[in-house]
Amino acid sequence: MDDAALTTLAASIREHGVIQPILVTESVDGYQLVAGERRVRAARMAGLDRIPAVIRQLADREQLELALVENLQREDLDPLESARAYRQLIDDFGFSQEALAARVGRARSTVANTLRLLDLHTAVQAAVADGTITEGHGRAIGGLAIDRQPTVVAAVIAQDLSVRQTEEFVRRLREPREPSQPAPSRDVDAERVEEDLRRALGTKVRLARARTGGRIVIDYYSEEELGRLYERLMGGTA
Repeated sequence: MDDAALTTLAASIREHGVIQPILVTESVDGYQLVAGERRVRAARMAGLDRIPAVIRQLADREQLELALVENLQREDLDPLESARAYRQLIDDFGFSQEALAARVGRARSTVANTLRLLDLHTAVQAAVADGTITEGHGRAIGGLAIDRQPTVVAAVIAQDLSVRQTEEFVRRLREPREPSQPAPSRDVDAERVEEDLRRALGTKVRLARARTGGRIVIDYYSEEELGRLYERLMGGTA
């Protein structure tokens, strides 16, 4: 448990006491703590020797379920710890996602999204667990095949990408690239026409094709050359 968080809780308990009772069950040797370990530790730090408790008769299975649920209600869990606890409650206790969400006070979509972290590559899970990237980053990277995820998470960390930028990065990686099209070959007839016009006019001529029709572009480089071209084309003097 985080020492700083326990110190803060201990200071609050000194001033206000333990507001929410711990949960214990009776055993042969006395009482066994089921839920509230942080409160017990913080109360000891605060110098208390008595705190309020609720006593319930619980089977071992019920104790584990309650301990897991209370653990999930802590604020200092990282997303992977939450995901593993969700998975244990679903696998061992038969919770549906809807029932589990209601039990821990979260939206079903939140539970479902957190569970998806368990499907990520271990490199991505480690980055989420140590806080290098957020749960949102992890979900975005989860849209890729698992063998591509280590390379992508390394790039996300190196470039310090936001969640939005990571989502866009993943989207571009997922979109199939259009095969490059070969450049259209020049019309052999057009090249022949250009060459014939160049010879006839004695200057550069090119055809500019359009979807329908096109243009004939004739270059000239002086007024004298313009006059010569006019004379050839019109059969007279400019």
